Amino acid sequence: MAAVSMETNNMCDVDPAVAEKMKKLRFSKKKTSAAIIVKIDVKEKRIVIDEELEDISIEELQEELPERNPRYVMYSYEQKYDDGRVTYPLCLIYFCPEGCKSEVSMLYAGSKMSVVNISGATKVFEIREKEMLTEDWLQEKVKFFR
Repeated sequence: MAAVSMETNNMCDVDPAVAEKMKKLRFSKKKTSAAIIVKIDVKEKRIVIDEELEDISIEELQEELPERNPRYVMYSYEQKYDDGRVTYPLCLIYFCPEGCKSEVSMLYAGSKMSVVNISGATKVFEIREKEMLTEDWLQEKVKFFR
């Protein structure tokens, strides 16, 4: 299957599996938290799946992120409300740590909108340190969309 190019100014091609897996997560009926971690194959200039994680907490997800390499993370998690309701918000998190190579950082920044478009996520956040990725941080960010 050929790579997908979502925009004419896209810096990287998108592996078709990325769009397929993100669509599957977006429309999933599962009642567990799940994540898809996406990376750029710098040599191929191609956006590919790095990991798929089922039933993963935000703390576990934090541990999965590399120390010095950017990633895009599509995350669906269980959010419980005081009134008993439960929802599964879908977020796209762009992780670009301090200290990564500038050319890699630019490649990720230039491809971010393609990943946003493919994911269909309306809640898009950015973090520079993986320690920022906590339950409190995410809940605070998602509050804006209520």
